[in-house]
Amino acid sequence: MERFRGPIVHPQAWPENLDYAGKRVVVIGSGATAVTLVPAIAGAAGHVVMLQRSPSYIASIPLRISIFDLLRKVTSRRRAGAIMRWILAIATQMFYQLSQWRPALVKRMLRKGLERQLPAGYDIDTHFTPRYNPWDQRLCATPDGDFFKALCDGSASIVTDHIETFTENGLQLRSGSELAADVIVTATGLEMLFLGGIELSVDRKKIDVASRLVYKGMMLEGVPNLAVAFGYTNASWTLKCELTCGYVCRVLNHMRKAGLKQCMPLNRDPSVSAQPMVGLSSGYVQRAVDRFPKQGSEFPWQVHQSYLRDFWALKMRGVEDQAMVFSNPARNARVEAV
Repeated sequence: MERFRGPIVHPQAWPENLDYAGKRVVVIGSGATAVTLVPAIAGAAGHVVMLQRSPSYIASIPLRISIFDLLRKVTSRRRAGAIMRWILAIATQMFYQLSQWRPALVKRMLRKGLERQLPAGYDIDTHFTPRYNPWDQRLCATPDGDFFKALCDGSASIVTDHIETFTENGLQLRSGSELAADVIVTATGLEMLFLGGIELSVDRKKIDVASRLVYKGMMLEGVPNLAVAFGYTNASWTLKCELTCGYVCRVLNHMRKAGLKQCMPLNRDPSVSAQPMVGLSSGYVQRAVDRFPKQGSEFPWQVHQSYLRDFWALKMRGVEDQAMVFSNPARNARVEAV
């Protein structure tokens, strides 16, 4: 990398003074970051190339849905928003389930969408046909098809190849060709860290997070008074986070009313088996499996990728169950989660 004469930028450390106007930019990666970044800079850059080792599924989604405007005419904005949340949550869940049950059908649907938005004769097989089924890894969304528009107007292009090495002027590819660049953006290499890598301890004993089950997708087995907002991998991230925050408020209100100071989930069922918390085949997920807690085979230790099931579990059910232990430790007892 040090051989390259131009700047090499990571999206999470984007310099404010980066000048890419009129320049050749190569964005390495094919995930959500790359798919949203390419059209965002394509208008000002001379040309943007998305260099991918392997393709991802990419679908266009509308930024504004016309049915919302219709709902606004007949009801309040607040109620229209609630209705839209349910419409989108159900539609997303149906599409995800269809991908699990009929992957070949979903592949055809996604390809038809690509054929409508890309120039005639575009090499979809090379650049947009992954080796896995839809939703085995996260599906990338491009708002109003802006990624495809950048490909159509020539301000951006895709190269599917492997990097052999960096050169003074760009990247040498395994195919033998050299990809010239003035700026290189590394939109790849995501490393997932549970709680951002924070180390946990209870009573000064270190907690091995990877050995613990996760309770309702939000608390850790054997760790008191700690909740985590972890969203969906197959829908809007904030949908699950909102349910989690509401549930935590209900727990706090219950503890305040009952005069309790501690809540801690414990698994008392030896038949519950441990499974990966995030069930995706993506490389960044598989690299982090040994650093993440596990989900269990039975409720309430399962992590559902379903707003409908979580709405029932976190919104409609009570906060007391056989796994949650509420207590009021003595004043001189030292309990910490650091």
